[in-house]
Amino acid sequence: MTPSDEIRNLLGTYCECMDSGDFEGIGALFARGALADEHGHPLAVGAEAVAAFYAAGTMLYDGSPRTKHLVSNSVFDLNEAAGTAVVRSSYVVLQQLPEAPLQPIIAGRYRDSFSHQDSAWHFVERRFLVDLLGDLSHHLNYVVG
Repeated sequence: MTPSDEIRNLLGTYCECMDSGDFEGIGALFARGALADEHGHPLAVGAEAVAAFYAAGTMLYDGSPRTKHLVSNSVFDLNEAAGTAVVRSSYVVLQQLPEAPLQPIIAGRYRDSFSHQDSAWHFVERRFLVDLLGDLSHHLNYVVG
């Protein structure tokens, strides 16, 4: 498996964890990393803080946020010699609830930094950039934008 494939698997695992409400799994992905806003201001650092950030901020319905996170158009800036990578991706989040139809609720970009340590790639930082906002009132416990 190439480094890009390994990193792409991390991006996909994040989506799987998010859509299943597995916030501890998301925390584990960021055990060596942090979440930040678009300017790099930290939102949560390390596994416990990242898991708590998602648990406090995300509404669940029978254990799931009833979302589908889609990540695409990933552009890789990989420096294998240094063991670093920066990946820019687009994301769209869809949500469907019994009282609401399937709809996009947010779209934007991730700017992810990775490092290669102990024979594996790890998240170092995820920056969230919001481009388009829909109805987040059934998804987040805080206001975006």
